[in-house]
Amino acid sequence: MTKDTSKIVEELHLNEDFNTFYNENKEYITEKPLSELLDELIKEKNLHKSDIIKNSGLSEVYSYQIFSGLRLPDRKKLLALAIGMGLNFDETQTLLKSAGYPPLYIKLPFDSVVIYGFFKNLSIPEINELLFNYGFKTLG
Repeated sequence: MTKDTSKIVEELHLNEDFNTFYNENKEYITEKPLSELLDELIKEKNLHKSDIIKNSGLSEVYSYQIFSGLRLPDRKKLLALAIGMGLNFDETQTLLKSAGYPPLYIKLPFDSVVIYGFFKNLSIPEINELLFNYGFKTLG
């Protein structure tokens, strides 16, 4: 079960007692390791790791290290993984936050290209081409 972030913020604002708020919302505000979140998304979307790896363009060994929690990918590689998984924009934002990275921000030039790619359902090669054309480093 999920709860919209704005709803949680509203409840925090309206609640007089933090303990009550926390007890009512702790399942929504707990921190999950990246590998656990990836595993949940893979199961939820009925994905196969081999397909994700192929679609992301990341190496097989490196990808499995990410899935198992042995490695924390840099932000660009995590974006490639999210695209390879077919995650939507909101799911990707959650994934970035889970790994300790800032969410995509439209006012940052690199991020705006990636966000455009999400909204237009572009592949990694298509996003990388746009990034390259605008003088940015590619995703992977």
